[in-house]
Amino acid sequence: MGRDKYVVGIDFGTESARSVLVRVENGEEITSSVYEYPDGVIDERLPGTRIELEPDWALQNPADYLATLKHTIPEILSQSGVSAEDIIGIGTDFTSCTMLPIDRKGTPLCMLKQYRDHPHAWVKLWKHHASQPEADRINEVARQRGEKFLSRYGGKISSEWFFAKSLQILNEDPEIYRACWRLIEGCDWIVLQLTGKDRRNASAAGYKAIWDPDQGFPSPEYFRAVNPDFETVVQDKMTLEIFPFGTRAGGLTEEMARLTGLAVGTPVAVATLDAHTSVPASTITEPGKMLMIMGTSICHMMVDKEFHPIPGVCGIVKEGILPGYYGYEAGQSGVGDIFAWFVRNCVPGEYREEARRRSTDIHRVLEEKASLFSPGESGLLSLDWWNGNRSVLVDTDLTGLLIGCTLETKPEEMYRALIEATAYGTYKIINTFEENGVRIKELYACGGLPERNKLLMQIYADVTEREIKVAASPQTPALGAAMWAAVAAGKDKGGYQTITQAAEKMASLRKKRFVPIPENHQIYNKLYREYEILHDYFGRGENDVMKRLKQIKIKIKERK
Repeated sequence: MGRDKYVVGIDFGTESARSVLVRVENGEEITSSVYEYPDGVIDERLPGTRIELEPDWALQNPADYLATLKHTIPEILSQSGVSAEDIIGIGTDFTSCTMLPIDRKGTPLCMLKQYRDHPHAWVKLWKHHASQPEADRINEVARQRGEKFLSRYGGKISSEWFFAKSLQILNEDPEIYRACWRLIEGCDWIVLQLTGKDRRNASAAGYKAIWDPDQGFPSPEYFRAVNPDFETVVQDKMTLEIFPFGTRAGGLTEEMARLTGLAVGTPVAVATLDAHTSVPASTITEPGKMLMIMGTSICHMMVDKEFHPIPGVCGIVKEGILPGYYGYEAGQSGVGDIFAWFVRNCVPGEYREEARRRSTDIHRVLEEKASLFSPGESGLLSLDWWNGNRSVLVDTDLTGLLIGCTLETKPEEMYRALIEATAYGTYKIINTFEENGVRIKELYACGGLPERNKLLMQIYADVTEREIKVAASPQTPALGAAMWAAVAAGKDKGGYQTITQAAEKMASLRKKRFVPIPENHQIYNKLYREYEILHDYFGRGENDVMKRLKQIKIKIKERK
C-alpha cells in the first residue's frame, strides 16, 4: 500500500494568512499555521513614512504575503512530520479584488526605494473604496455606449474592482501607471512568485476585471472612451491568456523551495478567490444551494445552469466557480466589521469587566445578553451599510443607520439590531435572486462567524426562513485551495480528475444545523418590510442625506 499524499492550501485573508496541510484521501486537515500580517490593513499612513492616506483608502504590504510563505509552510511541515516528497500540490486563495503594480521582474513597485512613498505603488486591498469616482466614470461610459457586459454585473461595476482601481492609479499617479509592467491581482502575483509564471485566473478576471470566456475583455474603444490614456490597459498592463481553476500554473521554483522547505517542481495550482473556492469545500457542486462566507464581510455564492441577469449582483461568470455552470456572486461589504466597530466604540466598561472576570470574549457576553430578547422586543431597526452597500445597490457612499433608540436602550439590544440588519441584507439578496429566476432552496455557511456566534446563525435562519448547514472545516477557503491543488496534481499523482470527485472525498458538513423558528420568521417578516422601506428611501435616491453628510465630512477634513 502506497504512502499517503497531501496538499497544501494557503488562504491570504484581510488581516492574516493561513496554511493548512490536508490529506488527499479524505480531506483530513493535519495541521495549520497562521501568520498575522505585521502591517495589517494600511488605512491611515504608509508604513515607515509620515504620508497620511485619504478617506476610503485600504492598502497592504506584499512583503507580508511572502513572509506568510516563509513562516507558515515550514511550520506545518515541522508540526506534521510529513515529508515534502509526499506533498503533491499547492493551492492558494486570496481576497479580491486585491491588486498591485509590479515591474518586469515581478517586484511590487512599493518595494522599490524610488516608489515607496507613492501610495499608488502599494497593494490596493479589496475594501479600498477610494476609486468610487473612477467606478462612476466606468459605469457612466458603459451605460452611454450600451455595453452588454453591465448585465453580468448587476448594472454596475464596483469601486472595489480591478479597472476602477487601475484607473485611479492612472488618474492620480500617472508616474506609477507608466512605471508598472503589470497590474496584477494579488492571487496571481503570489502564483507568479511561487512558479515564475504569470497565470491570470479565470475567476479574478471574470468577477473583478470584466472578462468573459466568450467575449473577452471590454474593447479598446470602450476604454478609450473612459480615458484616452486607458485605451490599451489590457494589452499593455495585463495578460490576455486566462486559466481556469484546477490548471497547473507551474512547478515550485528553486528559490521558493528553499524558502518554504517544499520540493522543487511541486505543482502549483492556478490561483482561486477565497469565496469561490469555499463553494466545493462546503460540499456544493450543483445549483439551488447558496453559500454564505461569513466573516468581516459576507460573500454569497452559488451556481446555475442558466444565465439570469440580476440587479446588483457582483458578477455572473461562465464557469467562474465550477465547471459547467454560471457562477453567481453577491455580497455585503460589512458584517463582522460592523460588530467589531460596535465593540470598539459602543460597549460600556462594565461589560468589558464582566468579560474579563469570566475570562470570556466581549462578543460572547453581548451574544448572551442579546439572546434574552425576542425578535422585535427592542424596538430597534438598522441598515447594514457601515462599509457601504455591495449588493444590491452597489454604492460605497451609503452609510449606517440605527433607529428606534430611547434612553432605555441597552448595548445588547443595539448589538442584536446590527446582527438583524445584516440578516435582512442577506434576505434582500436572496429575494432579489429569486425574483429574477434563480431559485435558492438551501443555505450553507462557512467562515469565522458560524464558528463563534450561534445567535447570529439562528437569526439568519429565522429571517430567511431557511435551514442553514455549516461546513465542517473551520478554514474552508484554505481547504478549497487544497482541493483545487489536488485537481491540478491530477489522478496519476494521487489527486483527483475533477473538483466534484475531490468534494466527495475531501469536503464535509457539521452535524449541527440551524432550523428556522416559524413564529420568529413571522415577526422578522414585519421588520424586514420596514427595512425595505428604509433601504429604498435612503439607498435609491429619494433621500441622499448619507452622501451629503459624507461630502461635508470630506470638505471639512480637507480644510484641516
